[in-house]
Amino acid sequence: MNTKDILYHLRTEKDLSQDELAAKIFVTRQAVSRWETGETTPNVETLKLLSAFFNVSINTLLGSPRQLICQCCGMPLEDSITSKEPDGSFNEDYCMWCYADGTFKYTTKEQLIDFCVTHMATESWPAEQVRAHMEAIVPTLKHWKK
Repeated sequence: MNTKDILYHLRTEKDLSQDELAAKIFVTRQAVSRWETGETTPNVETLKLLSAFFNVSINTLLGSPRQLICQCCGMPLEDSITSKEPDGSFNEDYCMWCYADGTFKYTTKEQLIDFCVTHMATESWPAEQVRAHMEAIVPTLKHWKK
């Protein structure tokens, strides 16, 4: 979906008129109309307001132009599991299990990998394979490259 379609869908899902949405995010009704026709796209600050108001990530508002993955554990991110900052804004770099309320859960790669092996291993994906996979992926992620 395009940004115009996403904004229209989110607005109508909340049963809001263009005027009502405009008032809630401090823009004009004409601005909302231009976004929904595709004439313009909200600026960065407005995208942040829309993200908070609709409780979706900016990535979602932009039509998910890229697949996000947690930069700590490598899990694909969706809005429902994306971490949030203490102020409630989305942090599109991490999942809610690796980063919450401004703090990271895992202090070492080994701690993270051990946890993942324990919880991801199955009969069809044995612990040794999970560990090898995680040991290959985790060091390449932004959080662990510091």
